[in-house]
Amino acid sequence: MMFHAGTLSAELARAEQDYLDRTPRSAAAQARAARVLPGGNTRSSLWAAPYPLSITGGSGCRITDADGHEYVDFLGEFTAGIYGHTCSELEQALTEAHRGGFGLSSHTPYEAELAEELAARFPSIDLLRFANSGTEANIMALTAARLVTGRERIVVFAGGYHGGVLTFGSGNSPVNMPFEFAVLPYNDLRAAEREFTASGDRIAAVLVEPMQGAGGCVVGTPDFLQGLHSLCNESGALLIFDEVQTARMAPGGAQERLGITPDMTTLGKIFGGGLAFGAFGGSAAVMGRFDPSHPDAIPHAGTFNNNRLTMAAGLEAVRRHLTPEALQALFARGEAFREALNARFAARGGAFHVTGMGSIMNIHAVAEDAEVRRDRLRLLHLRMMERGYYFAPRGLIALSFPLGEAERAGFLDALDTVLAAGGANSEA
Repeated sequence: MMFHAGTLSAELARAEQDYLDRTPRSAAAQARAARVLPGGNTRSSLWAAPYPLSITGGSGCRITDADGHEYVDFLGEFTAGIYGHTCSELEQALTEAHRGGFGLSSHTPYEAELAEELAARFPSIDLLRFANSGTEANIMALTAARLVTGRERIVVFAGGYHGGVLTFGSGNSPVNMPFEFAVLPYNDLRAAEREFTASGDRIAAVLVEPMQGAGGCVVGTPDFLQGLHSLCNESGALLIFDEVQTARMAPGGAQERLGITPDMTTLGKIFGGGLAFGAFGGSAAVMGRFDPSHPDAIPHAGTFNNNRLTMAAGLEAVRRHLTPEALQALFARGEAFREALNARFAARGGAFHVTGMGSIMNIHAVAEDAEVRRDRLRLLHLRMMERGYYFAPRGLIALSFPLGEAERAGFLDALDTVLAAGGANSEA
């Protein structure tokens, strides 16, 4: 479907009406959910006006909505779905673990095996503990830093996202943990140096993403990240790399590519093999404080921290799928795809550009006016969904292993069609 002539606002109104016409069963699902869930929602990041799609199934890199429309999924469960939506090996691992019993009320062999695999990949991790999400992992890493250093202040960065109660997209969110935060500009080493000059003896930790994922896939510069490492070393603060998203960039995560070894690392998403997962780890000196046999141990409970199904799925994922060869190939595909996207956008007037690292990237609309940027991206998102290609309304793309050359080429062809129609390039 080609865009009609007219202003951006008119094109967007038409696209939204087309969406309503195409997805009545998603609308009905939303209305039903709203009777028992606030706004029909239990995960804020999935909300998009007028309502999100109701997805009823998926296989490989494809998903199907309640109205029967199929989409090639370029979102990959916000980076967690690196395996696609079906994986026979993960299914087998879960089935075997289930048959052997779950909820076994004590330690099981799986947890030690998975911990061994992760510690071997990340030089920053001597010891680690499991949790149920990246949010929990970051909370516990910060708690450890505060207790080990005896300090209270935490340095974070505007645009950062470290979980539902550690989000800094618009400063310090009212739902955040009640820690003492210093929210600094990302990629601004001078600002960090000023903060350490003023408060270095009160800073327990710096929590930073090597690439800000929810913040628009803004990549940290090597000088910035290395500078943070030096500031922490000099002051006695702990440098914590949040690699919940960027762990896929190499077997040892983005820190391997950067050649920087932080004091602590937090993990999540892909290492659960499709199930809820989190982990935090660091040096023996820090993580040893969690040893429950010690009288002054830091407590860390959680019924499902070591749940057997997640441990089994994670072990299968690490050993069979997240291999060095597979991760390097995915990284290279992502770099090439981002380059191709930027070439397409540049050839069509430069109304969009793409930032990111490896297989995670974000489309940004280009305009001086924030409303124009918002509407351009919304229009692009709606028209690409019409053509069967799905990514986040905010522009996030995360490639999965099943996304092949044909799917990537199809996305680019659909993008050419949408951009040629011209509506997304309009100014008003």
